[in-house]
Amino acid sequence: MLRAVGMTDDDIGKPQIGVASSWNEITPCNLSLDRLAKASKVGVRQGGGFPMEFGTISVSDGISMGHEGMRASLVSREVIADSVETV
Repeated sequence: MLRAVGMTDDDIGKPQIGVASSWNEITPCNLSLDRLAKASKVGVRQGGGFPMEFGTISVSDGISMGHEGMRASLVSREVIADSVETV
């Protein structure tokens, strides 16, 4: 199954390291997170691991302020942490 994500025979014995990212194109404040996740994956490979990136939710205070969604901003931190721990 892991060959479908690019794992080779050499990668099988390496530690699999998850790289969580809340990057998306909807919230401008999260646009740079894609580059940070990619840089993290390079570091994992250099350290002898096999990086596996996965996404999580994000909430933008800039978009939600003044709307009902602003009440979800702080609560979303717990949801993000839970989603990362679940993976």
